[in-house]
Amino acid sequence: MNVSEQWVAFTTIFIKEVRRFTRIWAQTLLPSAITMSLYFVIFGSLIGSRIGDMGGFNYMQFVVPGLIMMAIVTNSYSNVVSSFFGAKFNHSVEELLVSPTPNYVILLGYVSGGVARGLCVAMIVTTVSLFFADLNIHSYFITISIVLMTSVLFALAGFINAVYANSFDDISIVPTFVLTPLIYLGGVFYSMDLLPDFWAAVSKLNPLVYVVNAFRYGVLGVSDVSLPFAFGMIALFTAGAFAYSMHLLNSGKRLRQ
Repeated sequence: MNVSEQWVAFTTIFIKEVRRFTRIWAQTLLPSAITMSLYFVIFGSLIGSRIGDMGGFNYMQFVVPGLIMMAIVTNSYSNVVSSFFGAKFNHSVEELLVSPTPNYVILLGYVSGGVARGLCVAMIVTTVSLFFADLNIHSYFITISIVLMTSVLFALAGFINAVYANSFDDISIVPTFVLTPLIYLGGVFYSMDLLPDFWAAVSKLNPLVYVVNAFRYGVLGVSDVSLPFAFGMIALFTAGAFAYSMHLLNSGKRLRQ
């Protein structure tokens, strides 16, 4: 396939993915707004007023970046894992694999769909958060860069989960037992400075720590980890996930039946 044909293939997959989650927006976009509103009310207004300041900001301002990032992570992940597993379940992915479409175009198409949903949810949750806290963006470049990198990383993670899943029940195991604990232990609701040295060191193995802190720096200008190191770790995790996703596509294991 030449470049123009690859572009047509990519845009076709991407538009299909966007139409998929916008068509059922009440199930894909609205729940994040409702859930985050509850988080803002409970953790920000009710509990936050008793905690006081954290990291030099009131608690509501401190948790808002983490909650926005939590919505981006879960939606980027869930969009790809559900969509690609659906294609795998009804065997339509086999038609893609035997077509002249390069595997990296297939991967980028699905990942871009997950990124698009992550960005839509980010805008919705950020708009909702403005009713609860004043946000003065410290660096738009860092903020936007982290949102894009994080959406790509967890869209790739969703793709890997979809390849290994054997049933619709399997696509909920990783979000429940892996992704959710990583989110809650990633510094969304607390500063890493509060942890003992041992657990602070263990937390550095959690990619969400770098995601949340880098995004918090972009919004508030504060971070518990070095910003260049956070960017480097996110890039490293993303490169590893992309390489492994391409390996799974190229090998065809668990995809052809």
